[in-house]
Amino acid sequence: MSNKIYMIYGKDPFSMSMELLSAIQAEKLIERKDARIIIKPNFVIADRPERGATTHTEIVEAVIVYLKYHGFHDITVAEGSWVGARTADAFRLLGYHEMARKYDIKLLDTKKDSYRKIVSHGIRMEISESVLDSDFIINIPVLKGHCQTLMTHAMKNLKGFLSDRSKRDFHSQGLMEPIAALSDIIRPGLIISDSICGDLDFEEGGNPVESDRMMAATDQFLLDSFSASLMGYDVSDIGYLEVAKEWGIGDTDFSHADIIELNKPVVKPVRPCQMAIHLAKYTDADEACSACYASLIRALKRFEETGGLTSLKGRKIAIGQGFKGKHPELGVGICCQGAEKFVKGCPAKADDILRMLEEL
Repeated sequence: MSNKIYMIYGKDPFSMSMELLSAIQAEKLIERKDARIIIKPNFVIADRPERGATTHTEIVEAVIVYLKYHGFHDITVAEGSWVGARTADAFRLLGYHEMARKYDIKLLDTKKDSYRKIVSHGIRMEISESVLDSDFIINIPVLKGHCQTLMTHAMKNLKGFLSDRSKRDFHSQGLMEPIAALSDIIRPGLIISDSICGDLDFEEGGNPVESDRMMAATDQFLLDSFSASLMGYDVSDIGYLEVAKEWGIGDTDFSHADIIELNKPVVKPVRPCQMAIHLAKYTDADEACSACYASLIRALKRFEETGGLTSLKGRKIAIGQGFKGKHPELGVGICCQGAEKFVKGCPAKADDILRMLEEL
């Protein structure tokens, strides 16, 4: 399934995860029942998932339950929060000690692990020995914005396997080449993407955008490239993806990817986050799906960064099933195909919406 990206929409992270794992037959990706399995969530800080920074605990629990059911028992949840934060605080806040006892799994704070010095593409780094000695890695990143790299997802989530010293070194070296170099060393066998409510701009959360979506893939480069489009970016906008492309270490052309949707987005009242409230005045939402609305908000944010919002001159962009059969001036998604100008998709992608805005 190297070129496949599975997508599912909904409000229940546990059941959505189970459906994804069943659809891709995750148990067949792991060669041995005694494999040492690492599960890597995102605990950049100790905070609740609904604030848009950390992986939903229910997703990790579903992966553990699924693996246990299929006879895998050597399971470790491993993470190292960013420099200055305590991983132990996240484990405690999010209930991982109880989970470890319930399912007889291990927890690893990579800040306290021993490290192996590795050189990749001329970049030196210290990586957790337990991770390097594992047999199979399941990466569970949060799809969200980042103030330096614009997007953080599968590839960047691997930084949690580094020593704090290497994390600092990565930043001093500009992040892009180091992240690509790390991704060439550590290649998870499965990525389960938590794209339920990632933050619009910041790694540490606070301005979540509800997408009510999850994804699964085995190729981190392909998944990150596709995810960039969901956030309104091209591969060339995400520095570490561009480096991976230049180095030839990963496939960043998602045009040939097989996107498999297990269901359709749910319709719900849209609730713009605090940072996006001023962007919402450019939208006219009527029975909009979360995933489609999140794409519109992200595209408007990108359009604002280029100074383009003033070109809308008070016009609003229609979105949602309430516009079926109607003819607004501008529309997003297949529900608004009656608009004078609309973006295809169900849900539409942020990069396609951005192109429409730029053409106005």
